[in-house]
Amino acid sequence: MTDIRYLAPRTLDEAVGAFAAARGAARILAGGTDLLVQMRAGAVRPGLIVDIKRIAEMTSIEETADGGFRIGAAVSGAVLGEHPRFGQVWPGVLEAVNLIGSTQVQGRASPGGNLCNASPAGDSVPAMIAADAVVTVQGPDGRRQMPVAAVPAGPGRTNLAPGEILVSFTLPPRPRGAGDAYLRMIPRTEMDIAVVGCGVNLTLRDGTCTAARVGLGAVAPTVLLVGEAGKALVGSRLDAAAIEAAAAACRAACRPIDDKRGTIAYRTRIAGVLLKRTVGIAADRAGRA
Repeated sequence: MTDIRYLAPRTLDEAVGAFAAARGAARILAGGTDLLVQMRAGAVRPGLIVDIKRIAEMTSIEETADGGFRIGAAVSGAVLGEHPRFGQVWPGVLEAVNLIGSTQVQGRASPGGNLCNASPAGDSVPAMIAADAVVTVQGPDGRRQMPVAAVPAGPGRTNLAPGEILVSFTLPPRPRGAGDAYLRMIPRTEMDIAVVGCGVNLTLRDGTCTAARVGLGAVAPTVLLVGEAGKALVGSRLDAAAIEAAAAACRAACRPIDDKRGTIAYRTRIAGVLLKRTVGIAADRAGRA
């Protein structure tokens, strides 16, 4: 059996250097709730594990000068939930992050790991896409930013370049009258993988929707930004016709698979149902914001 090396660097430069030098043989340990399961199942056999939880930038939450948030890639769901303001500003994102596993898993699982695991059913990803979140990544060639929607490349694959590590998420400031929400459909009541997940982020001004983004998970090889669904809501007073048009756009965007959790037809129908419910919650929050 091949030996596994473990490294817990204190700086991002050290982490990137070691990760890049391993030339694909290393894995990042943010929370480990996916990695350790995959290792025990024999699905991955890393030569090096780079634990990023001792790097301050990766484990901190900051409010930016313009009123947004910067969340380190290794911040756990439990820590994010304890932040005094994040859940007030981005309740839908927090809802999604807090659906990753059980209460115990929440102490370790991170949105960074959830995104880089690249599951089409990752709960935090549709909400982050709806929020228009941007990630900062760092590799041997320096830092760059990319939208969350651009990170997944397919099941288990990302568009990060060789040697790059996800550093943080940046969420924009919230205008007055903004609200977001996340819902998923699962076969069981708790701790299951989404059949469909839907994140909605919208802004209301005098009852009219002035901006909207919709993220849809578990219905395609990657989580989707459904641009046509957002367009259907903008300019409307979120009447039944506009919401149905957005639901139809979600159904049209679906490219799901048949599996034991749901058929193609079922997932497609549920995508429209969840869109309608999620819009209602986001709109209610926007009306109170």
